[in-house]
Amino acid sequence: MRGLTIGVLLVSLLITTAPGFLASQETVDRIAARVENDVILLSDIRALSRYQQFLDGKSETDSQILDRLIDQWVVRTEADVSRFPHPYDAEIERELERLRKSFASAEQYEARRKQSGLSEAEVRSIVASQLYLSNYLDSRFRPSVQVDSKAIEDFYASTVVPQAKARGQEPPALDAAHDLIQEALVQRGINEQAEKWLKESRARLHVEILLDGVSK
Repeated sequence: MRGLTIGVLLVSLLITTAPGFLASQETVDRIAARVENDVILLSDIRALSRYQQFLDGKSETDSQILDRLIDQWVVRTEADVSRFPHPYDAEIERELERLRKSFASAEQYEARRKQSGLSEAEVRSIVASQLYLSNYLDSRFRPSVQVDSKAIEDFYASTVVPQAKARGQEPPALDAAHDLIQEALVQRGINEQAEKWLKESRARLHVEILLDGVSK
């Protein structure tokens, strides 16, 4: 199902952890931003940077990471206020297994994890945080996303068939790809609604950025 998912916002927004995570590992820390009555620390930015290095071998700039953390603050605050349930251990384990399988081998996973400076416990904590936020966004916006047959057919013709041909493969039949395409379009709808909601929510926040002069 994830092979066709267009979850740009969910993927990009959620590759991090809760504010304060790994802060104890930082020798020197300071406030990077104030969001309402809360703060985001430089150590929070460094934590996300390490996780991005673990996943992709590179990370974004401090300002880009801070922007993600502010979005996360919005999602997490609303999820906490609504008392949204945290993921069960079994769900976390399934997500950890998917993460491990996204690497070419177990050896590559271990090498990248160690290179990034993350322990297995820290990776698990990050994955649990990802699930909490993504589950909340899914629960909040999925019920309002509608996908009709024409949208599925258009996506099949404009995306699935050209991609298969570009790889020199025979495209799957529309019926066989139907459910995957439907889920991809639902994810796109969730992303669009979540992005709009975040933009509106950010406009109402009092945010003070204190990141000037911070380098990678």
